[in-house]
Amino acid sequence: MFCNSKRAKFTASIAGSHMHVREAGAGDAVLLGHSYLWDGEMWRPQMEMLAGRYRVIAPDLWGHGGSGPLPAGTTMRDLAEHHLLLMDQMKIRRFAVIGLSVGAMWAAELALMAPGRVTGVVLINSALTPEPEQTRARYDALLRAVEAAGCVTLPVAEAVAQLFFSPAQEERSPRLMADFGARLLGWDRERLADSIVPLGRLIFGREDRLAAVGALRMPRLVIASGEDRSRTIAEGKAMATAMDAEFVALPRAGHIASLEEPDPLSPNMTRLLERAFGPSVEPPFPMWSY
Repeated sequence: MFCNSKRAKFTASIAGSHMHVREAGAGDAVLLGHSYLWDGEMWRPQMEMLAGRYRVIAPDLWGHGGSGPLPAGTTMRDLAEHHLLLMDQMKIRRFAVIGLSVGAMWAAELALMAPGRVTGVVLINSALTPEPEQTRARYDALLRAVEAAGCVTLPVAEAVAQLFFSPAQEERSPRLMADFGARLLGWDRERLADSIVPLGRLIFGREDRLAAVGALRMPRLVIASGEDRSRTIAEGKAMATAMDAEFVALPRAGHIASLEEPDPLSPNMTRLLERAFGPSVEPPFPMWSY
């Protein structure tokens, strides 16, 4: 069920919760999956760039942005299925999917789940192997601190913000980091307890899916940032090898490459989409105008 379908933002009812979605452009569909603790606005530069050629869809993950709480018992595969249900409701049969961080984790699951519908996949700054024990313990400590306090405290917000940006970003765009930290501080106890903390545990307790992605055969691209404090270049290369995919490194970007280094990121995304859709254009489903 859709609400406010005549605008560039709408809400879809899925799995007993409500998913907030941004949409722009027309043509072949591109589904974007954002990072943990962010929302679809993370993709604003790419949406502006892609909307001239594609129908770009950027949902907010459960508990993030304008979306409702995480459905109880959700797994990574469920996250993929929830986004496939969104495509069903929008009557979009074929689409490419681009994900960053947890967005790439569920994007890989979605490509495995519906290989006949996913025409191409881009996985950015992510990992499909279990979280290393050392970093998992660190993240679990942060989640426990949030759970105990019932809020994101200033020390936790500062520690988390450091994970998402390259060291140079503190000088290049301090406002971006400040805005991110302020958003974390503003989250209420209910959102944290119902969605943010359990989703974090889902992400950092993920299963090993690296071997499984070897089954993917649609056009595929893995991108990793050289200054990512959360993921490593080695993880990106291992994923690309498992997928027999093209690999691209962005030397100056941190974890949120879509905002830190949109100029080198966006052309690589476009190149993959050109391979994914080819010269022929599928007759579109009825468009949701805005």
